Parts: sequence; C-alpha cells; structure tokens
Amino acid sequence: MSIVYFLVGLVSTTVGAISGLGGGVIIKPVLDTLGNYSLPTIGVLSSFTVFSMSIVSLGKSLKNKVKLEGKKTICLATGSILGGFIGKYFFFIYLKVINNNIIAQKLQSIILFLLMFIVLLLYINEKKINAYKIKTKERKNNVYNLNDDRNNEYGYDLQNNIKKLMKFFIYGIVLGSISSFLGIGGGPLNVVVLMYLLDMDVKKSAIHSIFIIFFSQGSKLLSILLGEGFGVYNLEVLIYMILGGVSGGFLGSYFSNKIDKNKVKNIFIFCMVIIIAFNFYNIVK
Repeated sequence: MSIVYFLVGLVSTTVGAISGLGGGVIIKPVLDTLGNYSLPTIGVLSSFTVFSMSIVSLGKSLKNKVKLEGKKTICLATGSILGGFIGKYFFFIYLKVINNNIIAQKLQSIILFLLMFIVLLLYINEKKINAYKIKTKERKNNVYNLNDDRNNEYGYDLQNNIKKLMKFFIYGIVLGSISSFLGIGGGPLNVVVLMYLLDMDVKKSAIHSIFIIFFSQGSKLLSILLGEGFGVYNLEVLIYMILGGVSGGFLGSYFSNKIDKNKVKNIFIFCMVIIIAFNFYNIVK
C-alpha cells in the first residue's frame, strides 16, 4: 500500500510543479477516495507533500534564474504566511462545529468541486476575459489622461504603487487561507487569481503559485508543530508521500523548462477535469 501513496505524491506533485496546481488539490480528493485516513490527517499529509515539492521546485527555478516579481512577490509571501495560520485556525473551528468526519469531508468535497468548476470556466475563457480587461483598462487610461494633473503625478504614482502592493498582500492572505483551510495547496485558485487579477502569464503565474504554496503550507505546518504537535496524526505513510513530493518537484521542474505555454495550459485543464471528477465521486459515494 505504501507504493500507492508514493505514486499519489509523485504524480500529483509532478503535474502540480509543471502547471502551478501544486499537487495538493489532486492529493486531497484522491486520499479522500482511498478513505484510509481522517480529514485532519489527510490535510497534514497533503501539506507535507506539497511543501516538500515546493522547496525543490523553487530551488530549481531560482537556480535556473527564473525571475520573480520583487516587492510584489514579497507581499504575496507575507500574505500567504499569515493566510496559512488563519486557514489552520478556521479548519480547527470547522472540525469542532461539524464534529463529524464524514460530513466534514463531504462539505469540503462540495466546496472543492464548486471552486474547481469555477476556476476551470475562468481558465478556459482566458482570451475573452483578457479582451474585456484590455478594453476596461483603455477606458480608465483615457479618463486619467483627460484629468491628468502633472503637479500631482509623483504622488499619484506612489499612491498607486502602495495600493498595488497592498493588493498583492491581501490576495496572499486570501489564497493562503483557502489553501490551508482546504489542505490543497491552493494551486488552481492561485494560478487564476495571478493570471486575471495580477496580470501574469501562464508560466509566471505557475512559479508564483508554487511560491505561495511554499509559504502558506510552511506556516500551516509550523502552526501545527507549535500547537497540538504531529503526534496526534497517523503519519505512517508520510515518508513515502514526502519522497513522492521531492521526486515530483525535480521531475516537474525539469519538464517545466521543456514544455511551452500551450502544453502547460492543456495539462492544467486535463488535471482540473480529473480533480472535479474525483470530488464529484467523493460527494455522491
């Protein structure tokens, strides 16, 4: 059975590192389907696996001199650290209120199913949404040019930059909270938000998604370590999943440099369909 968990970690994190999915969004519904562990344990196993993958993937990307967004990336990271703690806290409250592992698992599957379905629709309609955004931006620029006050131009730019950085920080909190709460890494949601709201291309949003996963899952695991500890969880297959995650990080980083943007999109869409199918099965089973 250990080989099954190794393969789950390996396959999930390989495609996750390539597409920015992270892997947790695949691991979570697959482990739910296997049904051998409780919801909190699945969350910890998933977090450890994608965290291991993110360390390797980021290390390889930085070695290959992949450029990050400087201050924006720092704001994203800071927000996702805080989001990791917030998501873990709300997950604890959620389990306490529901007080039933099966119902809690079903509700999470429903949330994941709906979220992933919306993400897939947004991703497929990327060209239409970008065309609408360009038109909206042009209208805003025309309005700004008509009302341009050159004496206040520096103040406007400074204020605008602060607003942009705050936006990255807030998105980091939201994305980190959701990924920590659901135990999924948050990859698909990260990619869509980074593409549409923060104007990154597919490959750049993928690496920044892994960056968010690293900090959000790292802070979640730290909060567990400082809180109840890992002794309360059944982590007998953890080493196999971590090995799968590390291997997936290396493989994903290797293939990511060989694959063009269109293939990355196809992998993303294919994986999303599989994820939605798994979550649907977990809802009706």
